[in-house]
Amino acid sequence: MNTKRWARGAAPAALAALLAAGCTPAPSGDGTGAGSDPLAEFHAQEISWEQCDAGFECGTYDVPLDYEDPGGARLSIAVKRLPATGDREGSLLINPGGPGGSGYDYAGSATGVVSEQVRERYDVVGFDPRGVGRSSPVTCLDRAQLDDFLGAEYDSEDGDSDSAELTDDGLRQMEQGNRDFVDACWDSSGDLLPHVGTADVARDMDVLRAVLGDDRLTYLGKSYGTYIGTVYADLFPDRVRALVLDGALDPSVNQLELSVQQATGFETALRAFITDCLDRADCPLGGPDDTVGSATGRIEGLLADAAREPLRNDLGDGREVNRARVETGIVAALYSETFWPQVRTALADAFDGDGTALLRLGDRLYDRGSERAYENSTAALVAVNCADHPSPRDIGDYEEAAAEAAEESPIFGPTLAWGALPCAYWPEEAVAEPAPLTGAGADPILVVGTTRDPATPYEWSEALAGRLESGVLLTREGDGHTAYRTGDDCIDAAVDAYLLAGEVPEDGTVCRE
Repeated sequence: MNTKRWARGAAPAALAALLAAGCTPAPSGDGTGAGSDPLAEFHAQEISWEQCDAGFECGTYDVPLDYEDPGGARLSIAVKRLPATGDREGSLLINPGGPGGSGYDYAGSATGVVSEQVRERYDVVGFDPRGVGRSSPVTCLDRAQLDDFLGAEYDSEDGDSDSAELTDDGLRQMEQGNRDFVDACWDSSGDLLPHVGTADVARDMDVLRAVLGDDRLTYLGKSYGTYIGTVYADLFPDRVRALVLDGALDPSVNQLELSVQQATGFETALRAFITDCLDRADCPLGGPDDTVGSATGRIEGLLADAAREPLRNDLGDGREVNRARVETGIVAALYSETFWPQVRTALADAFDGDGTALLRLGDRLYDRGSERAYENSTAALVAVNCADHPSPRDIGDYEEAAAEAAEESPIFGPTLAWGALPCAYWPEEAVAEPAPLTGAGADPILVVGTTRDPATPYEWSEALAGRLESGVLLTREGDGHTAYRTGDDCIDAAVDAYLLAGEVPEDGTVCRE
């Protein structure tokens, strides 16, 4: 077939979570030693809360741009909270993941994010991490440029749309596109980029803890938000009250390794979706007599067709629904079982030549409905991922990883491996050195994993719980990304007991639907 192998220069921003791990060291000078506290002024500040939305309060607080120079430039961090409905005992800080996810917006969904019992006793507080949303956002490409970047296709070596091997010309084009992306980031946000790593975000969170008047931190982090919590526990173990790390990242592997491993999570989720689909009358992939393998083949055929001739786009914005965008739409729907009916309909449309529904699903993943959020979420994702740990500098390493990932996940593997490529060109002075993260000395930390999580494979939660000295693993047997407040009463009860009373489930507890 005369087709193209496509590969994106950056993986989907909401894969949240996903592409972020690695070992982040603690920068020197945290102000916790003997003598005067260089952060005393920041810890003593007060937030001027103002009413925003129904029942919510919003404000800002200041943090140092560089914690090694707390007397220098400052950043303003946007924060939002829903006050406790009963006798307040403290604050629960929350983060949805990313990198690039808005904790500020996540707090706006507090009534669904945490239980009524938790909201009765704790203010639910979310903040936009530095470089994200309302907190000095990182910028790289504009909307049109991002559309081109994320929808780019490159020629393969053998013309097979399933191939992970690109031609020399395709590799050169991909390399140049990623270099241009990185250059645009530094042209727009060069002063900020050396200071957007997760260690800085964790320090900002500790400032917020002090400003809110809490002696110790109570925190719920999902997806990449688990990494923020992990780094916090390593920096400030004596300030940990309760940390729930749901849908964890393994901090021991680098960005490229995470990308390859993540492909197995999406492959597992795809098989679960297909198995469910084949038992339904409206399944566009076949019926009960078909196999997962034959249904997967139909999806692979659709992707090959879209690479050869893009599907129809009725949105009128000029974007081609090519292989890149078809795959993104499918990935978006694998995050939660609640999206499965939509992807069945979207796939049925796609087999009839209409890619509009799949395009909309992909736009939801990128938050493309909001122009500024769309631009910043991808920029922040790449900036934090590349800052948090060293990545290979040779494009050959990524090519090899793409081939390896294709063995485990022919559909998603190469995309995720190539998605780490911007980090190959990230300036080394803005990249942290690796260091082990164990949270030594912290009170018990609850790690929650879902067995068929597409974005953060269950093995990552197992690994994190094992690496944290006080890690306790709670398992949800099921599908979808993250576990708490997704409909599993067993998980919800265990997490609530931990948040409210410090009751830790037995390590290895499994909740089955």
